[in-house]
Amino acid sequence: MKQFRTMAYPYIVWIIAMIVVPMLMIVMYAFTTKGNEVTTFRFTFENFLQFFSDSIFIDVLKRSLFIAIVTTVICILLGYPTAYILAQMEGRKKMILVLLITIPMWINMLVRTYAWVGILQDEGVINSLLFSLFGIKIKMLHTSFAVILGMVYNFIPFMILQIHTSLAKMDKSLIEAASDLGANRLQCFLRVTLPLSLPGVISGITLVFLPAVSSFFIPKLLGGGQYVLIGNVIESQFLTSGSWNFGSAISLIMAVIIMISMYITKKVDKGDTERGRFN
Repeated sequence: MKQFRTMAYPYIVWIIAMIVVPMLMIVMYAFTTKGNEVTTFRFTFENFLQFFSDSIFIDVLKRSLFIAIVTTVICILLGYPTAYILAQMEGRKKMILVLLITIPMWINMLVRTYAWVGILQDEGVINSLLFSLFGIKIKMLHTSFAVILGMVYNFIPFMILQIHTSLAKMDKSLIEAASDLGANRLQCFLRVTLPLSLPGVISGITLVFLPAVSSFFIPKLLGGGQYVLIGNVIESQFLTSGSWNFGSAISLIMAVIIMISMYITKKVDKGDTERGRFN
């Protein structure tokens, strides 16, 4: 037992150095500002008041949450049927399809997003095809459509794999028992399959919503800098404006929002599990 504790020490040191210390620095910067000649820092709530008193930042926050929610919903609508089909397959065909879903994840996300810039631009593949077939071109790049498309493309594998894991672990005898009791295929899905797969759905929502709400390079590339989300604001405060205190305050606000969303999804998952036991 003591040996296992000793093996955990490097991991604990890594966690403290790479997670705990940076988080403490963010909290410190968020609640402080430059002081006078006597004190280097001065405790204040001005950074938070600046954010909530400016309608521009509130609009950016609302837009970020809206884009993240839309991205998550689309990933569920597309990911659940895909995961369900994968769960019904076996052997080589299933392995190939899972491989096709995971192969894009082997490539750097920045490179994948850059590829969509070439596809969606005015002289890109889609517009060239539309012009050759119908003589029209559609403005797709630097729009909300392009941003949502980029996020769905990058994050949907997380949704598919999480739901597929829940469906693959499900006891198939439960569906057979439901059928023996007179349930049709729709009733089996709604009463058995869907409730048992909800933990995977909740995990998928977490893995999609969290990076989507804080993403900055996807809207920067596909939105062309004209479609600003909260991640872009944080990036500009640290790298462009040099306002680390205000940037840390926004980061802390987003951390609280993310923790609240995780708590809500956990409560929903727990409630669904308890209802499933009594049903």
